[in-house]
Amino acid sequence: MTEPTPYTAPAAGPARPTNTLAIIAIIAAIVVAPVGIILGFIAKNQIKQTGENGAGLAKAAIIIGIVLTVLWLLIVVLSVLLPFLILGSVGGYNY
Repeated sequence: MTEPTPYTAPAAGPARPTNTLAIIAIIAAIVVAPVGIILGFIAKNQIKQTGENGAGLAKAAIIIGIVLTVLWLLIVVLSVLLPFLILGSVGGYNY
């Protein structure tokens, strides 16, 4: 009977680096959301070309950037319209 040889895992190659622009994009998406969206798309294109890690970071930057931009726009629109709606309903018309 032959003895089974112990299993050895295949040697791993060098780790792929994470795309720097993807890291910057996720930070920018939190600080300045529209910039994070743009950088996220640029990072995704770079990752497709170079094969680096960071596709998830770029995707998260795009999603967070879009969500925060929509929330920011909603707050701005409501802060402009809400006073007009409140004051218009309180005043009434006196003929």
